[in-house]
Amino acid sequence: MATLRARLWAVLVTVCLLLTAQTLATPQRAVAADPGYLMTHFIGEGATGQQIYFSHSTDGLHWSDLNGGGMTLRSTVGTRGVRDPALVRSPNGDRYWIIATDLCIGCGQSWGDAIDNGSRNLVIWESRDLVTWSQPWLLNVAGAIPDGRNAWAPEAIWNPETNDYVLYWATNATLNGVRKHRIYYARTTDFRTVTTPRLYIDRPGTQGIIDTQIVEVPAGVGGHRYVRTSGQITIEGGDSILGTWTELGNLSGIGLTGSQVEGPMWMKFRDRDEWALYLDQYAAGRGYMPVLTTGPATPGAYRLPGSGTYDMGGTKKRHGSILNLTAAEESRLQARWPATAANRLQSYNYQDRYVRHADFDVRIDPNVSPAEDARFRLRPGLAGSGTVSFESVNFPGHFLRHVGFDFQLAYDDGTTAFAEDATFRRVAGLADSGWSSFQSYNHPDRYLRHYGFRLRLDPITTATGRADATFRVTS
Repeated sequence: MATLRARLWAVLVTVCLLLTAQTLATPQRAVAADPGYLMTHFIGEGATGQQIYFSHSTDGLHWSDLNGGGMTLRSTVGTRGVRDPALVRSPNGDRYWIIATDLCIGCGQSWGDAIDNGSRNLVIWESRDLVTWSQPWLLNVAGAIPDGRNAWAPEAIWNPETNDYVLYWATNATLNGVRKHRIYYARTTDFRTVTTPRLYIDRPGTQGIIDTQIVEVPAGVGGHRYVRTSGQITIEGGDSILGTWTELGNLSGIGLTGSQVEGPMWMKFRDRDEWALYLDQYAAGRGYMPVLTTGPATPGAYRLPGSGTYDMGGTKKRHGSILNLTAAEESRLQARWPATAANRLQSYNYQDRYVRHADFDVRIDPNVSPAEDARFRLRPGLAGSGTVSFESVNFPGHFLRHVGFDFQLAYDDGTTAFAEDATFRRVAGLADSGWSSFQSYNHPDRYLRHYGFRLRLDPITTATGRADATFRVTS
């Protein structure tokens, strides 16, 4: 009996040791269960690249593209392109804003135009849940600056001393006989009205400055409450957002200057006392990389990442911002913008033609250009379970919708009428069961079909109608 007890005890000890070893070997499991990070950014030039994109990371170093790598918001105002987006969360977390540069290089505007006679506006979106966004609006911030010629790279931070936001950006203007980019600021509570702009950061002589971002650090970290990076990737510290700032140094010690990188973007790791300062490698055309530090106010503490320690995902990430997510925010984001593929709808009886939008009208065409006009994401139906809605890839938030039984690409206004008009039941193809047909949710006797190559919603009673109402969902 003693021998049996000894054997049982040995087995129990072995099992406990194995469980302990497994727990010690996999501490990342607890970390992985924590909410991750959202990056808001643009990806390149042209009308498509200069829009709003979202990426997600569980650890702050390895990123995946949300929405299948497609844009999440598209500017329909000003130049109809945006760069340098900043994502702002209200102090109590009940409201969000995206503020961005109104700029579209290669869309009828050159760099020379943008520098000397660009938009004086910023582009703003607002949301209450981080997934449903308003239509964009323009906010004129540089029009009140004497000789103000543009408004670039906006950022904003909540200022507890004044109980509002400090909105700051770069404007090319003439001051004391010198024309160059300087940082200006204004105060706002709603990003719809602002106070009179005032000069914020000016460099000596003809040296200009464009990109600046401020991060709040815990008391005792470097002896400053706030740290900002700007210009030639200098590091500055201050105890008040609108107070005195002290230059602490730069990153030339690790080989980084403003001639190589730009668009500084801070991120605090939630599971340790460490920060990542993401820098856009614009000179090499490589997008963001992280520089790591445990002391944001200590230039000598920054270090380059080791080989293979980070992955920026499928798209190039350029000048944006990072938000540490709550669990609820992360859940909503991943449900709204999963990594789903884009599809095309191929006509059954005109197989060289695909459903596409053109000036927000909807038809079937061959050789669609741009190709994105014929690409849609099949989302769970806006009005009911077991149904589908078709969201445009290059006009996110816009869906195929019938109005008076004619089809258009329209922005989701959140109404019940819109949801029902944009929702369909996918059924076996009326002309070929291997294909698909789409029955209207609110007019179940009618189906999506083409007629004279334009999309309509009609009752289907003939063989021609059945062929017109049959499509293949294809990539």
